[in-house]
Parts: sequence; C-alpha cells; structure tokens
Amino acid sequence: MNFSFDNIPMEGLHEECGVFGIYSDGTVNPAYACYNGLLALQHRGQESCGIAVSDEGVMNYHKDMGLVSEVFNNSILESLSGQMAVSHVRYSTAGGSVLENAQPLVMRYVKGTLAVAHNGNLTNAVEIRKELEQRGAIFQTTIDSEVICYVIARERLHSDSVENAVVEGVKKLEGAYSLLVMSPRKLIAARDPHGFRPLCMGKINNSYVFASESSALDACGAEFIRDVEPGEIVIVDKDGVRSIMPEKKCNKSLCVFEYIYFARTDSMIDGISVYEARKQAGRILAREFPVDADIVIGVPESGIDAAIGYSEESGIPYEKGIVKNSYIGRTFIKPSQSERMNAVKIKLNPIIDMIKGKRVVVIDDSIVRGTTIDRITNMLRGAGAKEVHMRISSPPFMWPCYYGTDIPSRGELIAVNHTIDEICKLSGADTLGYLPPDSLDEMLGGRCSGYCDACFSGNYPAAVTRLTLKGKERGGMNFDNKEKCASKEEE
Repeated sequence: MNFSFDNIPMEGLHEECGVFGIYSDGTVNPAYACYNGLLALQHRGQESCGIAVSDEGVMNYHKDMGLVSEVFNNSILESLSGQMAVSHVRYSTAGGSVLENAQPLVMRYVKGTLAVAHNGNLTNAVEIRKELEQRGAIFQTTIDSEVICYVIARERLHSDSVENAVVEGVKKLEGAYSLLVMSPRKLIAARDPHGFRPLCMGKINNSYVFASESSALDACGAEFIRDVEPGEIVIVDKDGVRSIMPEKKCNKSLCVFEYIYFARTDSMIDGISVYEARKQAGRILAREFPVDADIVIGVPESGIDAAIGYSEESGIPYEKGIVKNSYIGRTFIKPSQSERMNAVKIKLNPIIDMIKGKRVVVIDDSIVRGTTIDRITNMLRGAGAKEVHMRISSPPFMWPCYYGTDIPSRGELIAVNHTIDEICKLSGADTLGYLPPDSLDEMLGGRCSGYCDACFSGNYPAAVTRLTLKGKERGGMNFDNKEKCASKEEE
C-alpha cells in the first residue's frame, strides 16, 4: 500500500526504522552479519542505511542514501573490520530524508567515541534540544536521535562507565526508543520503559546479536534468546552479558501496528507470531462482516495473511488476485499526471483470469488519508470484478502517532472527517468493513501483556509535550495550559 505519487499526498504508512547490532566472539564477521540483518529489516526503512564498526576501540563507518544492497558491496564490507558493530535502516518520521540524518550516528567527544542506532520518536526531543543549544551545543542533524547522543555523552562526563551514562541518560528521555549504543569496547541495547518498539536478543556461538525483529536474527544465523524487556538495558563486553532492569516500571505499550503492518510476517514479537496475528484479524473480519463472494484476495504484502484468515473462517476460497512488482525502486520517473496514476499498475497488477466475473473480497491493512482510496477498487473493476467488498485489517485511524509511526495530523485522516459509509462510497467498493477496535485483544490471542492503540483510541501511554504537537494538528486535544498530556482522558 506504500505508494508515493508526485504532487499527491502520501496515502500509505511508512515503516519506521530498524536496528541491528552484534558483539562478535571472533567467529562472526560483524559487518557481514549487519548486512544480512539489515537486508531482513529493509521493510522497516528504505531511505538510508549504515553500519558502524569498532576495531580494538577505533571506529569506522559507512552510510548512504538508498537500499542496503545499493549502499554496500563486498569491498565496503571488507573495509569495515572489527569486533562489534551497530547498523540501521531508516525511514524519516522525524527529520528530513538527507544523508546527514542517516544512522548510525558516530559522535566523537571528550571521553571517546559513541555510535548510536535508534528506532522510535522521542516526545520531549524539542525541549532537550533547545536546552542543549542554549548551552552551546551545535547539532549536525535534524533528528531526535542526535539528542540521545548528546544526553548520553553529557552523562558520561561524570559517570564511571558508559552503561551508567546510558542508565542516567535514558531517564531524561520520553517517548519511544529501541536503542543500540556502541562505545569503543562495549555494546549496549536499551528499550524504553513502555516498550513501544520491538527489540530482541540472539546468539551465534558466543557472539551476541540484537535486532528489531527476530527475522533479522534468522537472516544471520543467530538463535533467538529473548526479547529485551521494556526499560531494560543489556550490556555486552569482554566479560560477557549483564542486564540492568528499570527502577520504575511502566505499563507495557508495544505498538499494535507492528502486528498489523510493520513487522515482517515471519517475525515473532514479544512471543506472538506476526503471521498468526494477521490471520486472526482476517478471521475476525469474516465473522464481523460476512458476505457472499467467490474469492478472497489480499493486497500485497501485509494484506495477504489476513486474507488467508478471512478465507479459512468464511470458507470462501483464497486466491492470489494481485501481483506486486518486487523490483520497482522507491522512486521512478512519472512526468505526467496520467503516468503518475499508472504507478498503481506498475506496483500492483491484477490477475485478470482470476478476477473477471467474480465477487471479490479484498483485504488491505489500512486506510490513512484516503487520497488514493479508490485505486484498488478501480483496478479490480477494470479487471472485470463483478463486486468488490473491501475489508481493512485495522481499525480506523482517528489520532496521530508521536512514537515513531508516520500517522499524520487528525485533519488529514479520512476516518475523522467521514463516516464509514462515506468512505465506502469514496472507495467505490460495494461494502466496507474495518477491524473493530475492541477486537485487538482477540487478534493477539489474548497473550499480549500490553500494547499501544493510541492511533485508534487517542489514549497516549507516554507524555506528549506541547512542543511535540507543533507541526501536527492538535486534533481537539485541549491542554488548558498543561505542559504535558499522557492520554486523551487526562486532557
């Protein structure tokens, strides 16, 4: 669903970012492990990528705009020798899409060098940055991840170890962060107290690996050990692995959209299969919105699993009705409006023999702005579909996200400004059904110990500051001179 048309507002959600790091026992090449891990995380960010390595305390790195396979080759990877590494794939949810914002960030300061890779958005980054700038700090990027570097570096000046600097530094951060910090001789992983973004830990022989998703562990041959707990800080060095647990615990608030869309279908996140969660969403849709139809199809890629679940529950045959061109880059030339609209057919194309004359149930993962809402329906009708019944495997988006998902302001969300019947009419579908908001627990099999659904409910688990709201419409949130708002109920 991620189309980007020139002069047309972006409809689809973008992935956030992905992090991968390794402390090698000497049997694994860190740079190549990172390369393989980043390939498995490519779906989480396609704007830029980078790898930083530490070789006996001397850091070297390479990063650039583009896909992992475009940025790295054998000669570059061979030049990145060392004993540990951190790496990153990026999509910009905060800060522009330019090279200086590519990660990992490698910062040299009075105590040495730090390399930082960050997934998530801080909700108090603007305040911290203003404070640092007023004290003379000069920022080289426009991303909140650089704020993390400064905070840790400042704490390191009066801490006896880098891990203690991280412990004290993250206390000043609010919002979402799954974080990898590499000092010359230590690799540190940290997850925010709410656990907004996933982070897991694996092992290859005696080498320790951290990744945003378990599928990246599989890609480099690592055995999954466990998820990093919310608020936990894990340190790996020559003495082994140790963990620091948070003094104060928060309610767990993993982004539920990881299961609906962001994560790769073969990943396990906090003990729950992404594939099974998506299939369960389809089963729920089949029960809530039954319809007489001939086939069920899914919009590649994340709609396919839900379509299989819908088919299993309804008894309507699942068929592959839409083919995605996997070899189209993020951008391609579209000189005219008609050619820009044909970008849909370049990215996705129906199998006409499967669609023609059929009553079709089509499953997509979400509708955001609705600027191109009719694209799939028109494509299917053009292929000869007799009826088109659209089912969405997420609830309607009603609120923006401040924790690292590119969900825009309320004024841009179609479900805020239109009823479901109106959206159905705009889509051109015969019927439309969204996943009910109260079915998210069922989608996760009742096994998730806590998740964030603020984009559907408006209940924000972590504080959102007034300055963070700048640039996004406030959507009716009334602060009444309060500096922070933790949830809609606390306005």
